[in-house]
Amino acid sequence: MANLDLGVVIPTYLEGKNITNLISSVRQFCPGVKIVVVDDSPDNETVDAVREMGLSDVHAIHRNKKGGRGSAVIEGVAWALNQGCQWIIEMDADFSHPPSQLPALLNEAKTKGYDLLIASRYLATSKIENWPLARKIFSKCSNILARVLLQVPIHDYTNGYRVYSKPAAEIVVTNCGKLGKGFIALSEILVNVYYRGLSVGEIPTVFTNRVRGQSSVNAAEITNAFFGLFKILKMKLDLVSSERKKCQTGNR
Repeated sequence: MANLDLGVVIPTYLEGKNITNLISSVRQFCPGVKIVVVDDSPDNETVDAVREMGLSDVHAIHRNKKGGRGSAVIEGVAWALNQGCQWIIEMDADFSHPPSQLPALLNEAKTKGYDLLIASRYLATSKIENWPLARKIFSKCSNILARVLLQVPIHDYTNGYRVYSKPAAEIVVTNCGKLGKGFIALSEILVNVYYRGLSVGEIPTVFTNRVRGQSSVNAAEITNAFFGLFKILKMKLDLVSSERKKCQTGNR
């Protein structure tokens, strides 16, 4: 079945060795999908590999500098909306997010009416493979802290394997990316969507740490994301106050 209303956003950084295999796999599981690769690599290897595939439904954007995963996703979501996509999925380029789960993610979002659906690493039947223990502990603690502070009923605030409805994607483009350009945008997006009244959910996934390529995550980005939670907390409180006023005046 063709997925003519689906767009997939893939932020990349030095993924020339992975990207063509990933695109082929995504197209296998989601025929008819529109794909945009938003690349921050210092060279042209990744975008050249994409363009050499010669596929009319696959587009590459090369930004020439490392602008951060969050801003790359937002730019890709904007592109997908301009292409008329009604559903948009973001995923990593290193196969840590299994392309085989794409149909199940999309079906779950559509049938359950979720505006934002996350493939969660922290549900009972989820699995994390090949991650160092220290990374597991840091990620788990960060997500617990985010849940305590932000109070969105989700266990995984920081996995970038997600489905967005068109209304959620419009919120992403219009309201997100203001608190940071890196991984902090994942939590910023979640809070914006949930506290603006849209529905969020999560399903189990198997997350496999990359075995090829170079990670774009660095210590500074992780630190900024950690402290950025408190900026998002302020944003959340402002959103709650604003939505409460709308309800009181009947303007929602």
